[in-house]
Amino acid sequence: MRDHYDFTDSKPNPYAAKLKKQVTIRLDEDTVEYFKQMSERKGIPYQSLLNLYLRDCAANQGSQTAVAVIVHQAGHDDGYYICGFASIP
Repeated sequence: MRDHYDFTDSKPNPYAAKLKKQVTIRLDEDTVEYFKQMSERKGIPYQSLLNLYLRDCAANQGSQTAVAVIVHQAGHDDGYYICGFASIP
């Protein structure tokens, strides 16, 4: 390693605005298992799948804050589906 590095010609990271923030949330075990199983089938990390679902939920609800209501549907291939959204005041 060098003793000194010259960063005078460096440029800001163009992706810095899109960096992800690490958070801690509590999820039901069956919800985590569902996304882990889906991640194995799709070849995408389960955290990325959760992020995609939450991003889609937020984008489709406009300015409302919403929570996806996920319920079990007997006979459904994935076992769960989003049945609706509950608005939070």
